[in-house]
Amino acid sequence: MLRFLALLLLAAPAPAQSLWNGYEKREFAVDGVKGYVVLPRMPAPGNPWLWRARFPEYHPDAAIALLGKGLHIAYYDLPNIFGSPKAVESFDHFYAYVTQTFRLSPKVALEGVSRGGLFVYNWALKNPEKISCIYCESPVCDMKSWPGGRGKGIGSAPDWKQALESFGFTEPRMLAFRGNPLDNAAALGAYRIPALHIVDEHDKVVPPEENTAPFAERYRSAGGAITVHYNTSLPESLSGHHFPIDDPAMVVNFILSHTAGRETLAGSGMTPHGVDYFHLREGLRNSLARFSQGGPARVVFLGGSITHMTGWRDMVCRYLGKRFPQTQFDCVDAGIPSTGSTPGAFRLQRDVFSRGPVDLLFEEAAVNDDTNGFGEREQLRGMEGIVRHARLLNPSLDIVLLHFADPGKLREIRAGRTPLVIRTHERVAEHYGLPSLDLAREVSERIDAGEFTWERDFLNLHPSPFGQTVYFRSIQRLLEAAWKDPAMPSSALRPYPLPPPLDEKSYFRGRLVPVNEANPGAGWSFIENWKSADGVATRPGFVDVPALISHQPGAECRFSFDGTAVGIFVAAGPDAGIVEYSIDNQPFQPQDLLTQWSPKLHIPWAYVLSADLPPSRHELRLRVSTRKNPQSTGHAIRIIHLLVN
Repeated sequence: MLRFLALLLLAAPAPAQSLWNGYEKREFAVDGVKGYVVLPRMPAPGNPWLWRARFPEYHPDAAIALLGKGLHIAYYDLPNIFGSPKAVESFDHFYAYVTQTFRLSPKVALEGVSRGGLFVYNWALKNPEKISCIYCESPVCDMKSWPGGRGKGIGSAPDWKQALESFGFTEPRMLAFRGNPLDNAAALGAYRIPALHIVDEHDKVVPPEENTAPFAERYRSAGGAITVHYNTSLPESLSGHHFPIDDPAMVVNFILSHTAGRETLAGSGMTPHGVDYFHLREGLRNSLARFSQGGPARVVFLGGSITHMTGWRDMVCRYLGKRFPQTQFDCVDAGIPSTGSTPGAFRLQRDVFSRGPVDLLFEEAAVNDDTNGFGEREQLRGMEGIVRHARLLNPSLDIVLLHFADPGKLREIRAGRTPLVIRTHERVAEHYGLPSLDLAREVSERIDAGEFTWERDFLNLHPSPFGQTVYFRSIQRLLEAAWKDPAMPSSALRPYPLPPPLDEKSYFRGRLVPVNEANPGAGWSFIENWKSADGVATRPGFVDVPALISHQPGAECRFSFDGTAVGIFVAAGPDAGIVEYSIDNQPFQPQDLLTQWSPKLHIPWAYVLSADLPPSRHELRLRVSTRKNPQSTGHAIRIIHLLVN
């Protein structure tokens, strides 16, 4: 074996690098068969690892969680050879290669899904001293049951033929074969290897009464410790062989409890401290009913640049398509970089509801509401404006609030405080019964638990692909928890109760008003298709659009409106000026439009000039100030929308 290993290492090229769920994956071949090892961001002492046999993309949640606990993940893509002697030999070679090349622990946790049970138990029989524990899901323990179909199972003729070829057996010889895991259960149990099986009693492909149940009985009788969990979560598919796992944390805790040096983490499950970071409140019952019915459905993602960029949003859309294959999803990106809840409230009708009915809305604004300097009142009025207005338009709409991470929030959480913006948005979530997810706290606690770092792994508030995956997996856990129970009939969609507003002046009557409704005076121009002429960057939706513009100090325009609040949505670039405003002939007040980001970007910025007016007819006067910010290069006022609540 040592000579073979030396030759194998000499012949093997350096492992290639790619990503698996945001983690670095090293790919290579052993015996001409592809394999890979996924590296944790912060490896645990001794490099413990989980070796997955077959179907690596099926139920990856536990493996991903174990990466966060410092374990490596390995996979060897052997063809469909059913744990035959050749498979066991190739497993030997793979084990030798990865333990040497990646310095992995000599003890490994094994995972076998379905026919993967044949691989792991046949290899375990030959190598019991190398195994810390075995986890199996719906495992084949007797080939006569599957693929043979000689009992209650439906069997598979093509796979039965392949199994005969893999072992070099005739059918009579295979039927008489006594080398199945079930046949060796007592011998395996005598090695006292801890085992966990998760099965579904409705499985007609690999019936547990012909596989796991008799295996477990023989295993225990020989002194082996085995836990069998009968899964109850729905929906089932493939005749009960596929199902969502009741609690992936059970798998994580089982493996950690039998991994040297990680035992103290057992019980933490999918998160650093064994608790999730979401509140379900009234849940997401209506979207579950709608998506389970099939047909067209619409999901909208409202937020800033973290929503707009490629990442978690795309992953959620793909997840929904797999979770509800009978449903055709229209996933709408309503993210505009640099914007928070106040602009979100005013643009809600245009950007969220203009394409038709919406079934599920994701909203995030905790980063921009905070970093853009909005105070508590504005944070509340903006977020309640979005939620209340959305529920007024669609009382059955499901809404999820997300709180993303940034360095300031991590500092506050580590100091024992919940950031103000999260407390404020949570008031809205609690008041309206919305599910919410505190990703800022989760990221902070995962970093402090040694799962990864901000600087090398997450990178910044616009997360790396790894960080985007962390966000997605947390959102997926929230959705799976909310959709754990069977769906009610779609015809029974129930409107959510609408409580009194937290703040009567919240922006739930907010709307965008076209700039051509203003009455411009001399020195103002209406530009049908504004473009940046200075080469400075712009944002989508705030370029190649109508704009009301003035560069001339003293130039005035007027706008009459009905409402309690009025403002302007501008593109504030390096030449942004100071606008002076007067409402109902009150004294003019200045509003500097230049932001800290304006020197390099015509940034979209919503200024609510007055938010506590009596509900009646008002007139707004705008005037270009003769003064300007010393950091500005001009007096430009570029209004893309007028705002009215």
